[in-house]
Amino acid sequence: MRKILLAFMAVCCLETIHAQKAATVSWGEEFKMRKGSTDLEVIYADNSGIYVKESHMAMKSYFVIGATLRESATLIKLDKSLTEEYRQDFNKELKGKEYEKFFFLKDKLFILATDYFKKEKKLVLYAAPVDKKSGELSGEWVEVTSWQKEEKGDDINFNATYNGDSTNMVVVSSIEGKEKNNYEVRMFDAKLKAIGKPIAISNEFDPKTFQLEDVLYTSNGNVVMVGRIYEYEEGKKKKAKFLQFKNYNVRVYDPAGAMVKEINTDIEAKWLVSTKVIQVPDKEIVLAAFYSNEKKGREINGMLVQRINPATGEIVSTSNKEINTSMITAVEEDDDDADDEDDESKKERRERKRLEKIQDEQDGFSRHMKFRNFIYTPDSGVVILAEKFYHYEIATMDTRSNGMTRWVYYQVYESGNLMMSKIDAQGNITWLHVLPKDQKEMIQTGSSSAGTGLSFSMGTNFFANVVNMPFYSGFGVLTGKNGINIIFNDHGKNENVLQLGQKTKRVSVFRKSTCYGVVLDPVTGKYTRSELFSNRDVPTSMPRLGSALGRDLYIVGKEDRIIGKTKIAVAKISLKK
Repeated sequence: MRKILLAFMAVCCLETIHAQKAATVSWGEEFKMRKGSTDLEVIYADNSGIYVKESHMAMKSYFVIGATLRESATLIKLDKSLTEEYRQDFNKELKGKEYEKFFFLKDKLFILATDYFKKEKKLVLYAAPVDKKSGELSGEWVEVTSWQKEEKGDDINFNATYNGDSTNMVVVSSIEGKEKNNYEVRMFDAKLKAIGKPIAISNEFDPKTFQLEDVLYTSNGNVVMVGRIYEYEEGKKKKAKFLQFKNYNVRVYDPAGAMVKEINTDIEAKWLVSTKVIQVPDKEIVLAAFYSNEKKGREINGMLVQRINPATGEIVSTSNKEINTSMITAVEEDDDDADDEDDESKKERRERKRLEKIQDEQDGFSRHMKFRNFIYTPDSGVVILAEKFYHYEIATMDTRSNGMTRWVYYQVYESGNLMMSKIDAQGNITWLHVLPKDQKEMIQTGSSSAGTGLSFSMGTNFFANVVNMPFYSGFGVLTGKNGINIIFNDHGKNENVLQLGQKTKRVSVFRKSTCYGVVLDPVTGKYTRSELFSNRDVPTSMPRLGSALGRDLYIVGKEDRIIGKTKIAVAKISLKK
């Protein structure tokens, strides 16, 4: 056994250095970014071109002194050669309205915006068609739907998303008051005409202790709602800062809004810390969750996977597996490439011993592990990609050259180790890997003369409509015949890092980082790593905010400049045949 470990560690490092690139990268011409832009993302790619969204602030109304701002957006279209075709902002068209998002539906493009009528206490969602060839509006604004407040203090939240096969638009909304929250789900066709009646849903939870995390509109018209239930700490005042996460609540509702089933995710003496619900195309719902052995444990000790009938809400199968570092599958290569143990260097020996120690200790994984991607395999299995992710806010004191001090606010995103696992049709874990990475991204969001120190986020809010932070950390995914391609920025000295036990360098200055590609075989779990390009030579890439089209992944890169406007460019990462 020891010789096998020695051999694969030696070959592992050798293979990483000489691994051939599984994809080619081509960059388009740089173009200038609007001053004051707050967001940048490749939002869509089809045979007509690549579409990039650039958000910025625009004037909403003027007063005798001062003014109010609203969010607006610019749509940039590139052709297949990554050359800019047009750049269209909608400041004039959005006058009096709040920009919400661009929405692609089948072969059509719409821009969504809202307007609030204070006297009527009414929020209206509008849509206007956009000509994809010119970027100009091709029709008038039309009302899609609206919501009426019952009380002045009510909050209206909504999110426009897709149904299971992305053929229709689904609008999930919530009118949140002091007593309880009411939810509504409406579906619209490619012409944004309402399909059927709205699904009205209410629950008995205190709105302060219930947070909607995810909504799934199934193929048969049922709705699955995933909520996080919080409780106040014993002996503390009933204030938000004393709320602690208790458990998940997962319910299935029919098209009439009646609850079909409350899915039991309870595991005796276990506590769920993260969950994700998706539907296999034309098949069952899959629920995956990480759990801990302790209520406020710092580790994940197991994974729950349930397959659910979308029509009845009945659980078809349940797999409850403990996971720990002893299950990590060693990165293996072909036996023909393995040399004897004499070829093992001191560095490789240290890394092997670290891995053996980690496996022997049988530790759990960080409770901050979040599900990112589910990829279905031809054998009815599912490959699960999860990432250690931690988000918080900080305020630091800054003393300027004139002696004045101020508080500077940052959003901090720590994107860590990548967990990769395969669950077969019977619910067994066939392989499990952990790829070490350590990304830390700090984004300044403002400054003032007063500060608040340090704060933490409560979790994922389904209605949160925030800027697509982080920009440079995280990872993108592109699937193809060669396997699952995972693309991310990392420190250049981590080129040989493939598994736990190997030391990693933290990357925080992303313009000096390297963009890597990892090719994962979904059947065997084997994977290799290779360099795609250096961010020193191109605008800093944002793999997480890319958009896939067939065998290509389009990502945007941004180069910040002290003097002059920021420049951006788009790259196409193409899988080799």
